[in-house]
Order: sequence, then C-alpha cells, then structure tokens
Amino acid sequence: MLPENPLRKAREKYLPILPSLLQEIDNLEWVKDQNISLENEEIRALFPLTFGQPILRVQKKEGTENRLLRVGVVFSGGQAAGGHNIITGLLDALILLNPESRLFGFLEGPEGIITSKYKELTKELVQSYRNQGGFDLIGSGRTKLEAPEHLASALNTVKSMQLDGLVIVGGDDSNTNAAILSEYFKSKNSQTVVVGVPKTIDGDLKNTYIATSFGFDTACKIFSEAIGNIARDCLSAKKYYHFIKLMGRSASHIALECGLATHPNMVLIAEEVAENKKTLQEITNQIADLICERAEKGKNFGVILIPEGLIEFIPEIGFLIQELNHLLSDSSIDNKEIFSRLTEFSRKSFSSLPEGIQDQLLLNRDPHGNVQVSFIETEKLLIETVSQELKRRLKDGKYKGKFSALHHFLGYEGRAGFPSNFDCNYCYSLGYTAALLITHKATGYMCCITGLTKNPIDWQVLGIPLTSLMNLEWREGKKKPVIKKALVDLYSKSFSFYKQHRNEWRLGDHYLCPGPIQFFGEKKLTDITSHSLSIDV
Repeated sequence: MLPENPLRKAREKYLPILPSLLQEIDNLEWVKDQNISLENEEIRALFPLTFGQPILRVQKKEGTENRLLRVGVVFSGGQAAGGHNIITGLLDALILLNPESRLFGFLEGPEGIITSKYKELTKELVQSYRNQGGFDLIGSGRTKLEAPEHLASALNTVKSMQLDGLVIVGGDDSNTNAAILSEYFKSKNSQTVVVGVPKTIDGDLKNTYIATSFGFDTACKIFSEAIGNIARDCLSAKKYYHFIKLMGRSASHIALECGLATHPNMVLIAEEVAENKKTLQEITNQIADLICERAEKGKNFGVILIPEGLIEFIPEIGFLIQELNHLLSDSSIDNKEIFSRLTEFSRKSFSSLPEGIQDQLLLNRDPHGNVQVSFIETEKLLIETVSQELKRRLKDGKYKGKFSALHHFLGYEGRAGFPSNFDCNYCYSLGYTAALLITHKATGYMCCITGLTKNPIDWQVLGIPLTSLMNLEWREGKKKPVIKKALVDLYSKSFSFYKQHRNEWRLGDHYLCPGPIQFFGEKKLTDITSHSLSIDV
C-alpha cells in the first residue's frame, strides 16, 4: 500500500475564511434588497410561481430561531475544483444552525434524485474531503431534470426523504434544472426548497452579481502552469509553434485568463472572431502573418492559445454546425443523408474541411443536442490550414522560415485538482449561503458572493432569483428556457488590457511562467485571484 499523500493531509487541515457576516449564521435573516425589472413574458408564463422574486441580502437579526433541517445535495455536470467545500460548508452551517440537522448526497448526479440513490454525509465521512479536488465523494452526472416523469420521480424522492432543501451544484444548464424543479415543487405544494450554486470552470456562468463561478480560478491556474512550462520549453528549443486548445465549451474566458497569466504570442478570442465575422481563411492568414513576421526576426517558434469553442464562432462553420444540430436532432435521418440535406452554402463549408474534422462534426451530440466541440480538433485543423498557407507563401517567396508545429489540449487536467485557496474559501462560503437560503425557505435562488477581490472577511452575500437569469434558446430543435451563457465582453477591462498588450507579446518573447498553485506562504502568493477578475473590478 502506498503511503498517504502528505499534501492531501495538509490541505485537509486548511481552515477556509468565511465572510464576517456568515460567521454569525445563527443570527442572520434575508431581507429584500431590490426588485429586478423583468419584462420577459415568455419566462413568466413558464415560471408563474417563482418569476419576479426580489434579490435577497443578508443582515443581522438577534434571537433567530433555527429549526432542524434535512437537506440533499447533488453535483451536476463536469467536475470543478472546490465542490467538496460546498458540501463541508453546507454541513458545517447546518450543524451550527441545529446540531440535529442532516445532509444527504445524491449519487452520480441528478440520476440519483430520480432513482433515490443517496448516502448520508456525516462529519466523519466528509472530513477527509475538506479542501480536496474532484467530485468523488458522491460523483456527478449530466441527466437533465425536465421530463415529466423525472420531475415526478424527483418529487417522490424528496417527499419520502422529508427534505427541507435540495442544493443543485452546477453550471447554466444545471441551474436551469434547479429553476424548473423549484417551480414544479412549488406547484405541488412541496416543502422542499431548491437552491442553485454557480459551478463551471468555463467561467460562462456570470452576470451583474455573480463575478465568477467556482472552479474557474483553479482550472486557469493549472492550465497557466502548463502553458508557462510549454512557453519556457519553446523559448529554450526555439524550433516549434505550440497550438494549445483550452477547455471552454462556448466562451473564451479561460483562453483570455490564461493569456493574461502567460503572455503568449497570440490568443484567439472566439467572441472577437464572431464580432469581426472572420472566416477560417482569415484566421489562417492572421496566424500565418504572425509566423512570417516572427520568421523575419529569426524566430521560428511561438505559442498560440485557442478556445475550445472557436470553431462555432467562425461564421461559415457556425452556420454549418447549426444546420447539423437541427438535422441530427431527427433520428430518422441517416448520417449518409446529411450532406445532401445541407444548404449549398453549408455543403461548400463542409467539403472544404479535412475528412477527420468532417467526421468529428457528425459525432453523437451532447445531452443538449449540440455538437461536442471538445471532440473537434480545432488545433489540428488550424495547424493544417496554416501549414498549407505557409507553403503557398514559401512558393511565392513571401515566407522564408521553417514551420514545425505541436498541438496540445488542456481540459480535464484542470477540473479536479486541489482547489486554490480562493476556491476553497469561495465554495465554503457558498455552502453556508445555501444553508441560509434553505433555513429561510427561499426557493428558486442562486447563491451569490460579491466583493471577491477583497479579503474574504469582507465578502458580501446575496440570493439571486434563478428566473431573472433565464432566456429562451433553441435546443434539440425546440425553444427551451435556459440560463444565458456569459461570453467574453469585448468592452470589458480585461479584454481591453489584452488588446493593449497583445502587439508587444506578438513579436517579443514576454512569456510568463506562473508555476504551480501555491498553498502555503505569503498571501500575495497563496490568495491571489484570477487576473481577469482583478482587472474587471
């Protein structure tokens, strides 16, 4: 048997910092902070019982009576560092409010709610999971809770367990599930309060109040360490271009944050590509121009960051993917028929792509009916198109360098690592917030911590109504209510900062090597927040 990992034991002993308000959780109450002006009548019609709720703010109240609570918690979607601290924060808060309270974890995601598979989460059981990565205490899954039979099964489960609250930890789609469940439970006069917690390493679950989702900070630091190491190797060997694709299903938040942390020669921001309606050939030319300019300086090496979802933002390919998603939602259509059913414009786009990319575009869809962009090797596609363009320029005498490229995909490496101090503190506070919302029977809310660039002691606590974050989108050929993904804001301070510096990073070798996440030592090393969060304040 291998010896115990000393870092795991050391992290278990870390004491997360709570906002001063939450340190008095047994003497708090929620008050209406403000009403949100909502005019989306389609959403109101779908959520008549939970639509239009006010934002809630915490304030002190002496002599609050705290009741015994039975609460369930579930992880939904992909892993994100810090998830176990949601559980430890939630459990610690429940016990503080009433020592007889009990917490149950649903196993393997929302499927555990449907099938009533769970285990009790005691202090003894969760102790070794404090400040640890992964979701392995109870597992996760991607089952959607929207079919009538699933909603009915979920209601039966919470009734039989006599749950006062259900905490759903997940991203935009998972919190949409929380909104749907909350509305359904309320329509059935269920006592079970449903609360959502913002989770996704992609960083696309954010809004006016929620500055970042948990897991983003840790993932970007893990990716940035790898990128910095690759850049240092690149500068040492001086013979390769590294095309690095970064996880991020739709938005380019991770690519931007890692760019700010490591200063590569180029960061492709998908939202900017869409804004400027850049074609695949224009992106190819943009990269080829960089390579040619660096070659003139005797530099045949460099680092280029590529967001995972880039391919959907390239106009002609994005249009093609929309058509494919619509066609493939019809199970009666065989893949062999797909090409003939595409519009002429999309057939031309499809034919222009390498055969391997064509096959990847036709793979099975994700649970939401969309193309699985993580399976599309955009980094290899760009290497191939750039290589062909450079051959043309070489033949025309417009390029005299040497091009040798390596490809990388950084994704799963960042989802389950030891959470940074920031994510440990953030998640522990979110767990406390969830307990507080359930205590005061606030259903259909998302936990929110604000002031995240300040000392955690000074963080503030809000409850945000889930329906205020929703809009209608096309999914599997139908309009469905979902929480809107937040894309990179091209007018944000963080993107403006990148624009201001990218020309000097383009030809200069200003690579930064941030190194691994620091857990011990000075706070300027251990407690730093992400660059984009700090800049955007």
